[in-house]
Amino acid sequence: MDTKDGKEPATLIKKGVSSINKNIIVFAFFLFFSFIFWYLNSLGKELEADIRYPVKYTNIPSKKSLTPEIPSRLNILMKGSGYSILKLKISGNSSPLVIDFSKVSYWHAQSNKSADYYILTSALLQNFNSQIKSACRMTSVKPDTLFFSFRPAAK
Repeated sequence: MDTKDGKEPATLIKKGVSSINKNIIVFAFFLFFSFIFWYLNSLGKELEADIRYPVKYTNIPSKKSLTPEIPSRLNILMKGSGYSILKLKISGNSSPLVIDFSKVSYWHAQSNKSADYYILTSALLQNFNSQIKSACRMTSVKPDTLFFSFRPAAK
């Protein structure tokens, strides 16, 4: 069974499928290319992002240690250009934020039975901003209060 151009229908179907496959590949390439341009464009704008940062506690009072309930990471809401935030997300885990107990104010918690002391993280924002040294600035830290207890240090 021949068509007007002298080719069999099976050959025409194969040719149609291969041209559709080529069109899909070209479409996928340009879709990916447009996504890259869209992403680069959005990085140039002012953004807010939540970044999980590691925390290191230093200068704990002598002969004492912290209870393990104190978090080892804090969620920090950052505001800045997309490029700066992307840089922080990539390099954020390399250098932890330091909470120095000799320089930070902590208060005795009277109503909470599980923890003896607490620190308000909003009071640490200026210190954290100076530690990060980025074009971004921190707008908030979660949790907003760090509850902890001191226990005698293991000998």
